[in-house]
Amino acid sequence: MSSSTEIVIILITLAFLSLILNINAQTDCSESSDEFFDLASARNITKCKKLTTLGAEFGWKYNVDNHTKHLQLDIILGASLHNAMGWLAWGVNPGQRPQMVGTRAIIGIRYLNGTSVIKTYNITQYTKIGCPLLPSEISDVNVSNTQVNYLATTRYMTIHASLILPQKDYTVSKLNHVWQVGHSADDVQPLMHATTLQNVDSTETLDLDTGTCVNIGHRRRHLRTVHGILNILGWGILLPIGVIIARYFRVHPFPFDFQKKKNLWFYLHVSFQSVGYVLGTIGWGIGLWLGHASKYYTFRTHRILAIFIFTFATLQMLAFRLKPKEADDYRKHWNMYHHFLGYALLATISVNIFQGIAILKPVYTWKWAYVAILGAFGVVTIAFEIYTWIKFRRDIKNKNQTTATNQEQKPK
Repeated sequence: MSSSTEIVIILITLAFLSLILNINAQTDCSESSDEFFDLASARNITKCKKLTTLGAEFGWKYNVDNHTKHLQLDIILGASLHNAMGWLAWGVNPGQRPQMVGTRAIIGIRYLNGTSVIKTYNITQYTKIGCPLLPSEISDVNVSNTQVNYLATTRYMTIHASLILPQKDYTVSKLNHVWQVGHSADDVQPLMHATTLQNVDSTETLDLDTGTCVNIGHRRRHLRTVHGILNILGWGILLPIGVIIARYFRVHPFPFDFQKKKNLWFYLHVSFQSVGYVLGTIGWGIGLWLGHASKYYTFRTHRILAIFIFTFATLQMLAFRLKPKEADDYRKHWNMYHHFLGYALLATISVNIFQGIAILKPVYTWKWAYVAILGAFGVVTIAFEIYTWIKFRRDIKNKNQTTATNQEQKPK
């Protein structure tokens, strides 16, 4: 097995091992922010966790009434609003999985005049297609003791409520719950929230006793991270290195033929391009799956650019077998096409990687790390271009001098 194949297998294995990890089941409220801890403690809530999206924190306590077969649940949810006006929502879903449609929600709204209101809402399929979301009674859930708190200095908002849930639909070990943060409202109608991945992933199935959860969004975030890493490494790093080798180590400035091993530059070029193509294709395949699994959102530009990159990168890879021979009349034109398409692909890859980073919204390290990589490629390319031009001019001058000397030495 070649070393490049081993590297690919190791990277894939490490990437997919991360998918079996679950969320930390830490339920100690002391790990929460000071604002949230104080409010949770005032309500005798002792189980808390940081939710996976929107910077939200969640606390709860529960009791099971075996006589009435009801689950008594006290909850508190906290998150920072983006502006002085906004809304914070939390709800439960009696369906098979946590999702927006079918959620029985409690939504607190903060207005610009400093007042707040908290109401109950039924989120239906009509809400999803744009119908107004207005307050309504919840038939199967009894909600009481609702309260909104807002800290103006940090724009930190919390909602609190007590619920009585029928155990036939809501269980201690598998409670489907949903949370959300929005930016504006029209009276008691919360307006549409943002549609970033953070917003659409704000669901999980929670075990109230242990604090562990099954979170589809969490696993998808792992896959998105794997998708991003593989694409940056394959398309964004290894492919450009292969291009640099072909551009600068064939003739000028450093012919890469050690110990009479001709065309060593070509084998290095093919190796980097092949490994980069394999990693990039795996990342592309993961991206296709993520797009297919995402029912409520799509990123059209990112998808179109990815398909363009894969299609024409595949065409470039076929050139290793299908390129014309040196003696063929159209080899010159084929070289021009091959080089132009390669450079166009590199530009498109850079644009799409930035698109992906903007969609994923990871820590800023991702963006600046990739900027640093592009900067390094730029510095290396400029240095090689300058050196190549100087060496090329020097070789021309030396050749001309040699020709002139030979002509002078000819007998007259």
